[in-house]
Amino acid sequence: MLQIKPERSTVLGVPLALRYNPRHFLALLLSCLNAMLEFIIKLHPEISIKSKSVRKRQTKLLERNLKTILTQVDPDVVVTNLFDHLTVSCLNDSSAIRSKLIERLECIPGIVTFSEMRTASFNDLHDIYLQVLAVYQTQLQGKTFCVRVRRQGKHSFSSIEAERYIGGGLNQQVSSAKVQLKQPDITIKLEIKQDKLLLLSESFRGMGGFPLPSQSDVLSLISGGYDSAVASYLMIRKGLRTHYLFFNLGGAAHEAGVREMAFYLWQKYSLSHRVKFVSVDFAPVVDNILQQVDNGVMGVILKRMMLRAAAKVAHDLGIKAVVTGESIGQVSSQTIANLAVIDRVIPDLVLRPLIYHDKQDIIDIARQIGVEELAKSMPEYCGVISNKPTVNAVLTEVEQNESKLDMALLEQVVRAAKVLDIRTIDYQAEQEAHVVSELAELAGNAVILDIRSPEETEHSPFNDVGVPVLELPFFRLASQFATLDPSRHYYCYCSKGVMSRLQAVLLHEQGHSNVSVYRPAK
Repeated sequence: MLQIKPERSTVLGVPLALRYNPRHFLALLLSCLNAMLEFIIKLHPEISIKSKSVRKRQTKLLERNLKTILTQVDPDVVVTNLFDHLTVSCLNDSSAIRSKLIERLECIPGIVTFSEMRTASFNDLHDIYLQVLAVYQTQLQGKTFCVRVRRQGKHSFSSIEAERYIGGGLNQQVSSAKVQLKQPDITIKLEIKQDKLLLLSESFRGMGGFPLPSQSDVLSLISGGYDSAVASYLMIRKGLRTHYLFFNLGGAAHEAGVREMAFYLWQKYSLSHRVKFVSVDFAPVVDNILQQVDNGVMGVILKRMMLRAAAKVAHDLGIKAVVTGESIGQVSSQTIANLAVIDRVIPDLVLRPLIYHDKQDIIDIARQIGVEELAKSMPEYCGVISNKPTVNAVLTEVEQNESKLDMALLEQVVRAAKVLDIRTIDYQAEQEAHVVSELAELAGNAVILDIRSPEETEHSPFNDVGVPVLELPFFRLASQFATLDPSRHYYCYCSKGVMSRLQAVLLHEQGHSNVSVYRPAK
């Protein structure tokens, strides 16, 4: 049992601050008995160097976010805030719960690293060595290793002495292992705090950044492509609660794809907070530009009109900054001269986190965060294409062209915007689309529509389930579904299920009742 030295700040070995919180008391008690999953959470370095009051606020936000997200994995998860770090404890130590907790912790802003840990008492330095040996003896076979110790409190040994003693003992006991201080195969990390031993058995990289919403709210202009998705992710990582604004130029199918992108980013990286998804039908504004504006400045004016609309939406939502995925020189409207003219249209702050990134950098980040395949399959809707677009727009010329536009039309499309709570996107589609969970429920005249992108179907072909399978990417579904045999019943399939439900809803709205969703039995 844990040997606790009597102190005035403890009762029965339990800190007074924890006496009245039964969940914290349970976490502390069971951690001493090694009867639970435990993780130690390290704050992003930029949080650690803040003043005491700022750090307290940041850790409080992270604590709240961890509780919100992780209790969805298991209701018995306990999060403890220890100021310079946090711990996560769970009574259920199954491998399935462990995997889910790790997956979630990797995607929560504000965590730089986290480690799975074992907490135990110890009698002396040799006792610590024996406990480390029991955990690592098998792992060290044929590997190089080193021991790193962090120590707090009064002990009969220093941190360096502990490293040498434990490392030397392991080296003698595991003959095939070798001590190597630089770039070893395995780094054994120990923390000795007073009379407790924290053995960090495995470490993981976190998302970094600041906890949500420590840096306020932003409105991100999302198109479904690489740039806007990565820009949104980087804002989330910086602790900004990111809402989404979509200018629809490609109809219902385009909106369905962008909804899925926004839903994915929210669910994976900002699940702790509610955000809005706003859709504006911008086709009337684009038509007005095509009819009234000189060809060379169409692209610049389109961006200015989008910013005008974004500023109105942001004002209605109480948001003070707009985010775009623009990068210097990527297209003609993104030269310094053109961006300067575009920015003059509104007084609001416009954030461009990708401003210096190359396209390949952006694609690489998209791959890392899991949106590459969806962005790759998203069709481009440029809205207006100039034959000879200007790269050096003049403000007076742009304003003269804009004087020909019907600004009341802009007000009209903004007032008609659809504002959704992003949490309901999946739910709304679920209510409309019938979900088939068992293979036996497929109708006799069933055809499975594999609506994934061509790259995804090639990489992961659909398994034979005994019914015809037709590959029809989601961005072609709305235009080509009417050409299919109306006597068959079609079951949409995608890897995550969200896009299938959204597409089924759209087809239902178009009057096609012979559409459902196929979700294979697990």
